[in-house]
Amino acid sequence: MPPKDIAIVGAGLAGLACAKTLAAYDVRVRLFDKGRGPGGRMATRRVEAEGHVLNFDHGAQYLTAHGAPFAAVLDAARAQEWPDAGRMVGVPRMSSVPRALAEGLDIDLVRHVTAITGAPRAWYLHHLDARLVRPDRPLPTQKPEVEGPFDAVLLAVPAPQAQALLQDPAPHLAGVLQAVRFEPCWSLMLAFPERLNLPDTLRLDNGPIGWAARDSSKPGRDASLELWVVQGGPEWSREHLELTPQQAGDRLLEAFLQLAALQGQGTPPPPPFFSAAHRWRHALVEAPLGAPCLWDATLGLGAAGDWCIGARAEAAVDSAAALVDAIRSA
Repeated sequence: MPPKDIAIVGAGLAGLACAKTLAAYDVRVRLFDKGRGPGGRMATRRVEAEGHVLNFDHGAQYLTAHGAPFAAVLDAARAQEWPDAGRMVGVPRMSSVPRALAEGLDIDLVRHVTAITGAPRAWYLHHLDARLVRPDRPLPTQKPEVEGPFDAVLLAVPAPQAQALLQDPAPHLAGVLQAVRFEPCWSLMLAFPERLNLPDTLRLDNGPIGWAARDSSKPGRDASLELWVVQGGPEWSREHLELTPQQAGDRLLEAFLQLAALQGQGTPPPPPFFSAAHRWRHALVEAPLGAPCLWDATLGLGAAGDWCIGARAEAAVDSAAALVDAIRSA
């Protein structure tokens, strides 16, 4: 008998797509996510600086749909083309796409799931306030909250995080995930007092910068602002992964200002009035699992994500669909 009460860890595209489809089959679904909002890498950072409200799409820069299911998701979220035909962005910000998917779902935000305990048809999640958790420090000593029982638990988080949670209840599933690898990415958010003499998007094949985009040129944004997102290349980001955000941001800013000066025929750009860097440890799938999802019907434990299939946001939705099919056929 398929499970009717399911917990999902992760409210990115895969988790939201799983939850939305399962809810349509009258399955009770509850999501847990460590972020302040749903979306995972489809994130938007909101800050205030110099009297301005700034919104940066500092994760996924655009989306492409090759199949009808993901195209329907983007259409329902009212995504628009940018910077050319075939590439889509959320409006008025990238996080609008996952927020549209999240409507009507039961989501516990700012919760860091630390363990899965129990037994088949009686699984429990242990979770902490995510604001107290730091990746470079031991977990806080406070007693976790416990939720359950759930018939099944689905993990829609990066493979290394899923592997850690599956290690005790399903070591055979955890072992499978060892083959998955990700490329990291440092992302730098910049706000300038005046427009830079640059095209809206830049893609570079070598050097510190892999991609740079005028974020304020996207549809629905405040075009009176000059906002940029600069992403480090995969090799540079991997080499400098353990820098502090300040250190990584300073180096990317120096490279970007040099690039802007060259593009502007030697005219140096003005310094930004806002600068902040964010590290994505699991930015892009480098070596996928090679299977559409993971599901152990006997245990009622499974996992889905773009890392199952390949380095596209659409793969997360396709993986979620495969996991739901596997659950319903159990």
